[in-house]
Amino acid sequence: MSLNVSNLYSGYRQVPVLKDINFTIQFGEVVGLVGLNGAGKSTLLKTILGLLIPQEGRVEIAGQTIEDNHTLYAKQVAYIPETPILYDELTLQEHLEMTALGYDIPIETVMERAEPLLKMFRLDQNLNWFPTHFSKGMKQKVMVICALVTDARVLIIDEPFLGLDPLAIRDFTDLLKERADQGTAVLFTTHMLSIARDLCDRYLFLQHGELVAKGDLEEIRKQMGSPQASLDELYVQMTAGEGHG
Repeated sequence: MSLNVSNLYSGYRQVPVLKDINFTIQFGEVVGLVGLNGAGKSTLLKTILGLLIPQEGRVEIAGQTIEDNHTLYAKQVAYIPETPILYDELTLQEHLEMTALGYDIPIETVMERAEPLLKMFRLDQNLNWFPTHFSKGMKQKVMVICALVTDARVLIIDEPFLGLDPLAIRDFTDLLKERADQGTAVLFTTHMLSIARDLCDRYLFLQHGELVAKGDLEEIRKQMGSPQASLDELYVQMTAGEGHG
């Protein structure tokens, strides 16, 4: 069982940002999507989520596309965006209840799953708070909790560690490992390569909308002709001459 992306072209206004993207992530794997800003990472994530329709190619979760069954596909994916998306008029508890409704999970089940996460992220006393009272880090933790209480088989995460304190980063990293051990596929973008190195089973190196390398660290080294390079050095090698991202 896997997330499978094949022959994918995707972008905006019929102009492809992504060109012939092919990869598979098995359920239970953690994969890091690495590249400069503007490489096409967000476009890829949005296409997997169904927010962008592929111009060509297919995105399948366990053999099913969003066109096959939109509702079932959507229930299999959870998303943690770079910038938290919360509703000012809803409390933390109401966000959890809305998540339960969206994924067709009993509210009692979601609240039971959320309880240890709320305690871990020190939000268990804030269920009646509105987002206007939350710091950016607290908002990010709410997004994390809402994603992790679902039954999603694929977690899509865009720069998950921005705004989180070191303790929260450690806890979140442990949660992602735990979720992968339970059979969830995790795909995330990050510029924090030290965390990616410790967390990821494999990597996707994206540049100018094309995958220039993919695999575990040894495979990436072979593909880029640098058998002794660290992950940081491989990233620098890929992005040399392109400025900062």
